[in-house]
Amino acid sequence: MKSRSFTVAVAAMAALLAVVPGRAQNASRLNVLFIPVDDLNHWVGYFGRNAQVKTPNIDRLAARGVRFTRAYAAAPICNPSRTAVLSGMRPSTTGVYDQETDWRTSIPADKTLPTQFRNAGYFVGGAGKVYHFNRPTDWEVYMRPRAMGEQQTGERGERVDPLFNIKPFDGRDEDLPDHEITSWIAEQLGKKHDRPFFLACGLLKPHLPWKVPRRFYEMYPPDKIPMPPYQEKDLEDIPPAGVAVANPKGDHAKILELGRWKETMQAYAAAVSYADMNVGRVIEALDRSPYRDNTIIVLWGDHGWHLGEKHHWRKQKLWEEGVRAPLIWIAPGVTKAGGVCERTVDFLTLYPTLLDLCGIPIPKHVEGKSIRSLLVNPKAAWDLPALSTYLFGNHAVRTEGWRYIRYNDGGEELYDETKDPYEWTNRAAEPGLASIKAQLARWLPKINNHAPEGSHIPGLPPDR
Repeated sequence: MKSRSFTVAVAAMAALLAVVPGRAQNASRLNVLFIPVDDLNHWVGYFGRNAQVKTPNIDRLAARGVRFTRAYAAAPICNPSRTAVLSGMRPSTTGVYDQETDWRTSIPADKTLPTQFRNAGYFVGGAGKVYHFNRPTDWEVYMRPRAMGEQQTGERGERVDPLFNIKPFDGRDEDLPDHEITSWIAEQLGKKHDRPFFLACGLLKPHLPWKVPRRFYEMYPPDKIPMPPYQEKDLEDIPPAGVAVANPKGDHAKILELGRWKETMQAYAAAVSYADMNVGRVIEALDRSPYRDNTIIVLWGDHGWHLGEKHHWRKQKLWEEGVRAPLIWIAPGVTKAGGVCERTVDFLTLYPTLLDLCGIPIPKHVEGKSIRSLLVNPKAAWDLPALSTYLFGNHAVRTEGWRYIRYNDGGEELYDETKDPYEWTNRAAEPGLASIKAQLARWLPKINNHAPEGSHIPGLPPDR
């Protein structure tokens, strides 16, 4: 008969092995379904920001885990936002600030998120737009849909701006790239995998052009669409750098001239609902698979999108509309259904949180922090703000109560988000708020790196 001390020792060793990453967890390590959605702002049901928009699949997904109400992109534009998430480093560190800087010249493969999973023994596959410029060696398998680089042309074949050339799609669903992307992901989920997997499903819509099936346009009659929160004199208290980026005499002036404000809102809402349909296709495929109960799902929009708020259209701005986006987590054994987290986080948290949940060591270069504690308890304490950057030296710090923007030329904006959620009153010049500004300013990057020489390539086509 074994002694009591021997039995206790065996139990203690078993307990120790159970918490060592990569040991006892190897046999049942969680899979990952990673879903970036291109240009998806907070026009999603669970936000309540735009009640008319129908996103039933995303809303059902949100109800299964923890949905974040204050989640922010590292940058309000595709390339630097995705580079930050997938490298674990901020734009001010990598020097990747715009669409034409090739991140592959400065970020080696051993620093990227897919590589961490490959090195940990995962099957790593991706489809659609995950990086802005793809690097095939980061993936075991990567599927680029046939129509990924779609552009719109005019009657004479010239390239036209799709914001002013809205065209519903009257062909087959199967002929659109997002259908091909989601079908490929569904196929992977239907296979038998002898290793845990990391699958990235990069949906292209609601990115321009808003070429989605006509039935989604018909969900939003233009005459019933309410206007967005808007004030005609909203830019009067904005510093010159902010006004320059908003560019009110550009897109906004042309939209007004053409009388197409509601038409463009209809098209964006249609594209959001189309994206929602494709999210539903993927989740249905997961739910039919053997992997439903051991797969982490993280869905995120890569940044926000303006539809006339502050006289601005598209992204490329550090206001709430430009950087706020959906973030939903379902982590088996960690999250509980119906969780709502109002803490302020940015998307630098994705990389470390995924590795944390999967028992993979977090590399030292990673700048974000794991939000596992918030997934366990959405009301847990969290004292880190969200930080967003647009171009060199322009940053926004967002806490639950405030947004502080400082431009490269020293211009400032400060908004009381509790009393002024649409950011109509810039309070940066108020002497009584100097201490608030100072507290927020300490989170600004201490160093702003430039892009590596030779990495800025005008006209470099995105992998989309």
